[in-house]
Amino acid sequence: MRYDLLIKGGTVVFPHQGTFRCDIGVRHGRIAAIADEIPSSAADRTLDARGRYIFPAAVDSHFHVGIYRPHSADAESESRSALVGGCSTIISYFRTGHHYLNKTGPYRTIFPELLELSRGHFYTDYAYHIAIMTAEQLDEVAWLVEEAGVLSFKFYMFYKGLNLAADSTHGSEYTMAENYDLGHLYELMTRVSAMAAKHRQRARVSLSLHCENPELIRVFIERVRREGLTGLRAYSEARPPLTERLSIYEAAILADATGCPINLLHLSSREALQAGIEVQRQYPSHDIKLETTLHHLTLTYDTADGVRGKVNPPLRSASDLAFLWEGIKRGLVDTVVSDHACCGEEHKRPEDIWGSLPGFAGSSLLYPVLVSEGCHKRGLSPTRVAELASANPARIFGLHPRKGCIAVGADADFAIIDMEAEYPVTVERCLSAQDHTPFDGYLLQGWPTHTIVRGQVVFVEGQVNDQPQGEFIRRPASLQEARLAVERADAATKDKD
Repeated sequence: MRYDLLIKGGTVVFPHQGTFRCDIGVRHGRIAAIADEIPSSAADRTLDARGRYIFPAAVDSHFHVGIYRPHSADAESESRSALVGGCSTIISYFRTGHHYLNKTGPYRTIFPELLELSRGHFYTDYAYHIAIMTAEQLDEVAWLVEEAGVLSFKFYMFYKGLNLAADSTHGSEYTMAENYDLGHLYELMTRVSAMAAKHRQRARVSLSLHCENPELIRVFIERVRREGLTGLRAYSEARPPLTERLSIYEAAILADATGCPINLLHLSSREALQAGIEVQRQYPSHDIKLETTLHHLTLTYDTADGVRGKVNPPLRSASDLAFLWEGIKRGLVDTVVSDHACCGEEHKRPEDIWGSLPGFAGSSLLYPVLVSEGCHKRGLSPTRVAELASANPARIFGLHPRKGCIAVGADADFAIIDMEAEYPVTVERCLSAQDHTPFDGYLLQGWPTHTIVRGQVVFVEGQVNDQPQGEFIRRPASLQEARLAVERADAATKDKD
């Protein structure tokens, strides 16, 4: 067999198995061979990976394309940035209402528009999580799952009755929905649960939740502002871990009542992770996954760069950060993500923590943070890192077996990492359109030298090659096997010709 690309001499990281030195042959965008030795003469192109680790490319399952910028431009710049972090696949959140496309209506109309705005603008492959904001959209869940290739949904618990002291916007104005509350959440869970039960044998259909309680946030914001507190610590106290903990229990109770598989997003604190662990133990037969983020594993309200570090949920204390890492080491956290949201300096007001927009870019640091802070500083194995960044999100969100693994037949998606390369984080290195970063100057050891997407070497030593060629992935990926088998057969026929 002849290969389009041969990766030689690297230490390959196989999730849930271990690390082995071997060669990988790539043909037609897929892994075609894994062997102790494959001769260079068998390939059109050979990439020397000696002294480096070959990870399955990251699957960043928490991303916000187009939240603060035009969708197509954001897709292009921010998927380019994701390549820096060794990411080949993005699953981005999308909702109707304020931000994104600033419109409401049926997803049968809006989702095709979203796909058209996406086409030809991603360097990575991509998929979407969809937030069901209105009563009318509830009836589109089945269509989204069975025809649009969407397996995962979202509910923002802190939008419920939104009318915070720091934001005069009412929930109906922000969400463009009359009723966005626990009743709506219950109805959404029943729809998602029905699809999960119907398709259990071939896919995991699930609901992701941003867990913060808005009524408590309102009270705490008023208290913090009366006391004249400012800065990131004040912002954390205005949205304390208690608001996360309460919402996690609310979500778990409703999920248990409806049978809905859930994902608890961006757990930021000791209380939040403990609550996630507790509800898993309280409902042992229920499907509950736990996620945390790069910034909650690296930054605190004392170390981030002021208002640039504003994010929801807020950055917490050093002890919270340490507890999250302990949860990762004990195998209690399923995925680590970026929660990437390109938010320019014009949206961050140094004198006004309350009026600044939340969020910032981070996908360019996905593997660097996990390798540097996980492997080097805390003794995490490369295998565990690959599970957190790639294998687990691929399985949880219906991208396996195409993504998240190094196996014959899988997409040839790799992050080749120099485990010893040490650089400080800079805006220039991240290749995002964001003109600042709260990670500025943070020293990380272990950076990707190459990112490969479906056999195409698209990132090399800090530079992006070629034009955006990312594909939309209809989930579950396993349902595409028939189509892909036909394409491979066609390609084999052309080779013979």
